[in-house]
Parts: sequence; C-alpha cells; structure tokens
Amino acid sequence: MKGKVFLVITLVMMVVGAIVASQVQTDFGRIAVKDIRFQGKDGATRSALLYVPANATPQTPAPAIQAIHGYINSRETQSGFAIEFARRGWVVLALDQAGHGYSDPPVGDSGYGAIDGLAYLRSLDFVDKDKIGLEGHSMGGWASVIAAATFPADYAAMVLAGSSTGTKYSQQYVPIPGTPVFPRNLALVFSTYDEFSMLMWETPVARDVVTSDALKNVFGTTETIEPGKIYGSIEEGTARVLYQPETTHPGDHLSCEAIGYAIEWFQKTLGDVNPIPSTSQIWYWKEIATLVSLLGCLLFIFAFGRLLLQTGFFSALREAPQNPKPAQGGGWWVAAILMILIPAITYFPLTGIGNFAVKASWLFPQQVTNTLMFWLLVNMLISLILFAVWHLFNRKKGGNSVSYGLVASGGATVKKIGLSVLLAFIVIGAAYLSVVVISAIFTVDYRFWIMQLKPMSAMHFQIALRYVIPFLLFYLVFAVVLHGQLRSLVGSFKSRMIKAVVVTSLGYLLLLLILYIPLFLGRPLGVPDVLLTLYAIVAIQVLPLFMIVTFISTYYFEKTGLIYSGAVINALFITWYIIASQATNFPLK
Repeated sequence: MKGKVFLVITLVMMVVGAIVASQVQTDFGRIAVKDIRFQGKDGATRSALLYVPANATPQTPAPAIQAIHGYINSRETQSGFAIEFARRGWVVLALDQAGHGYSDPPVGDSGYGAIDGLAYLRSLDFVDKDKIGLEGHSMGGWASVIAAATFPADYAAMVLAGSSTGTKYSQQYVPIPGTPVFPRNLALVFSTYDEFSMLMWETPVARDVVTSDALKNVFGTTETIEPGKIYGSIEEGTARVLYQPETTHPGDHLSCEAIGYAIEWFQKTLGDVNPIPSTSQIWYWKEIATLVSLLGCLLFIFAFGRLLLQTGFFSALREAPQNPKPAQGGGWWVAAILMILIPAITYFPLTGIGNFAVKASWLFPQQVTNTLMFWLLVNMLISLILFAVWHLFNRKKGGNSVSYGLVASGGATVKKIGLSVLLAFIVIGAAYLSVVVISAIFTVDYRFWIMQLKPMSAMHFQIALRYVIPFLLFYLVFAVVLHGQLRSLVGSFKSRMIKAVVVTSLGYLLLLLILYIPLFLGRPLGVPDVLLTLYAIVAIQVLPLFMIVTFISTYYFEKTGLIYSGAVINALFITWYIIASQATNFPLK
C-alpha cells in the first residue's frame, strides 16, 4: 500500500506542478502561450514559444520582444524574462536558437536563428513594427546583435544579459563590434560574478567591467562607466546603460534584479502598455512549480520501479545482493578517495582534450555531449583498470562475478538481464510519457534553472541512439565499482544510499568550491583556460546528476542484486536529459 501511495504522490507532484506553472506563465489566463514552428529563409525549421497578451490584436498592435537563450539552453530558459515582458503587454517570441531545442541545426545558422526570428516577429499583424526589442542572454545576445546588424531599422532597443558585442575574444562568434551608435538603445545587464567577463568584455573580474576599454568604446566614453547612468539619447537611438545585478552568468535567469533591469529598460524604450513596476514579478512561482514536477518525475523512477518489482512478471528480479566482498578498512578508504578525486581532477584536462579530439560529426553531432562522453569514457577506463588490479587481490577472499552484481547467484542470469533491461525501458518510458503529456496539455516541461527534462524531437531520438551505448558502458562500470568494491556492509539501506552518493559526488562539490570561492571573493573564476569557462557552468549540473544516478544505481542494485536495471535506467535517463537539452552542432539534413 505504501508503494502505491508513493506512486500517487509522485504523479500529483508532476501534475500539480504543471498546472501551477501553466497558470503563472499565462498570468492566470491573461496571456496565450503558443508552441510554434515556422520556416526560416533557407527552409530551416525554427521553434519558439510565443507569448501573446490579451491587449495585442490587429486593431491594437503591441510592442514585441524577441528573447533568446544562451548556448546549450532552450527557449524555456528565458521564461522568467518572457513571462514578465508579456505581463506588461508586450508580445514575446522566446526562440530556440538554431541547433537548440526543436530548431534545426547547426548552431550559428542564420545568426543563431535570430535573423529568422526577427523576420517572423515582424510578420505578425498584432505586433507594433516600430516598437520591437531584442533581448538575449550570453550567446543569445550575440544572436541579437547579428539580427540587429542584419535589420538595422527593424528594432528599437536591445538588452544584452551576460553578453557582448564583438570583442577580440568573442569575434569568432559575433564579428560585429559595438559602437556609440550600434546597437540602438542598448542596455547591458552584466552580473558582478559573471563567469564570462573575459570572453565578453576582456576583464578578468566581472565587477570591473566598468573599466573595460571594449565597453567604453560602445558607450562612447573614456571614463569609468557609472552603473545605472544613461549615456547618449533614447530619442536618437544612442542610449547606453550598464546594470550590475549581484549574481552569476547562469544566475541571471533566477535573478529578480536582472529581470527587473531588462523590464525597466524596455519600459523606457518601448513604452508601457500595462504599467506594472519592474519589481513586481511572479515568474519564480513557475520555476518553483516546474521544480516540483521535476522532483516528482525523479521520484517516479523509484516509485514505479518498486511497484513493477512487486509484480509476478518481475518477481524473478527481486533478490538482495549476494556474497558481497567489497574493499574494507584502509583499502576501502583508498578506493573511495580515488573515486572522489579522479573524476574531479580529470574534469578540465579531459574536457579540454575532448573538446578538440572529438569534433561534432554526423555520428556524434553534439559537441558538448562529445566532450562529456570523452571525459566519462576515459574515467571508465581508469576505473576499470584500478578495479581489475584490486580484484586480483580480492578474489582470494571470495570476490567474484556474483559479488559484483554481474551474475545472478541462482543462475538464470541471461533471463534476469533481459528482465532488467525491460524494467528499465518501462520505467523510463513511463517517465518520458508523463512529460510528453504534460507538455502537450500545459506547454511546460520539468525543469529548474538550467536543468531540464523535456520531450525529444524525432531528430533527438535518432541522436540518442548514437550516444546511449557509450553512456551504458560507463554506467555498467560505474555500478560494478560502486557496488562491487565500495558497497558498505554496515548500516541501513538509507545509510548505504547516502554513503554511495557521498563517494560519487563529493569530488564535484569540491571542484565547484575550488572554482567559485575565488569568484565570490572578487577574483577570476578558478578555471585553467578562458575557453573552458563553459565547462565550469556545466559542472553545476554534473553534481546533482551524479547524485541522481547514484541513487538510482544503488536503489536498484539493493533491490535486485544485479547492476543491470540501474545501469540501463541511468543510461536512458542521462541520454534523454543531455540529448534533448544540448546543442546540435552538425547539420543533419
């Protein structure tokens, strides 16, 4: 009975979270949010969420804003900005950049998709063509600059959030330098702890952007820039202003201050429709609601799997781990410390190598996914070698394939592997179906901040088939080492789960502390190279993801005595999570 109640709770979390999120993003019925597709000038499909407030009609056209997310994000990442813009009566096109979300690859095509987006926005009869704003975060800002240069008379104002015009570091991505007259009516929202300050404005510390020569050139001044002061003239289109919210680069999406500054600028440059103060915001309730849905989906993986294991069909899988022979004493501590430190120590060296060694191709078309896959597979080989050396000594103590969860103690291993794979596909399939239904009904997905679970497109499914095997290999070895060598023989089931999570995740926590403590002390982010800054932000997701996959692996190993169901669930889950939310860099058509 408890299992059924647990399952119902997870379903309620997913549905109620989606309902609340939908109500917030529509401003309780005052905004229509539409999931749209349109064709770009070269026939590429572009995807966006279109926010249409009730005041926007062909008879009363409203100001409009194109809002564009940054690299390896999607249209929903901009929902905080989009919701608040739309509440104030502005039409919003929250675009999936080219190669992101449901927009056709490759990344960078048609000005990252922004050229097509602006043309589409101007085609809408309920949009006031004289009052169009461009807002972009990070790479989305570069996209906005390119669109502005392509259509210099087709927009009225711009907000760059954590972004820049072309500087010596970013010119390969946006080769258009800013001037005192371009872009038109520019606001720069650049956080005091932005990790990309060197890339964007050639300053090692984000707070010092006020002294950036590159930014001074855009502002038309030789003096230190005064935050909040308007330089130039809004009427003449030469206005410039710098805002400095107290947050990080990805933190702009969770910052009422950053979103408020963007609202304030468009109120000045596009004009008010609904005069709501910039400090009056509700977007964060959607973020909380989709977090509840995300947690519900993650808990569903355990609740539904538990019920399936209680059925007669899967009863053969129910077995506690047999003949455990893990490392003990000092040997356990050595193995645990190695598991904590090696992935963290190798993270930047291997992502640096992988970023150049495994280029996006037809087979593996997602560059960041390739880089992470390279890092994981090299760590898999290191772990396998260390485990094999340990096994040579441990086998004298009785350690064998049964001890490591590779073989069932009572035989029928092949049958149990088949059942384990089927169980994994049913569990993840049901979780995936839930987000498909939720997305179709409520136009939301499961997410918090930069973490997201969303439906995959047909293209995503094709890509996923190419990556799932490498991820499966990693999670099989991961499970063998974690449960064969590092399983605790003492304590409760819950305590073993917690110990496992500490061993697999503590290294990433330490890595993040090493990276971000200097940043918050007013020094540069602790990365070995400016080009690896992106992977510092990616590491923020690595920590919770490793906690999740460790819980899954440990739970299903404890319930079945085998590594297979947990490893396959993790491979399917991580493949879904990464492929649907990553950028596709190689053209697949």
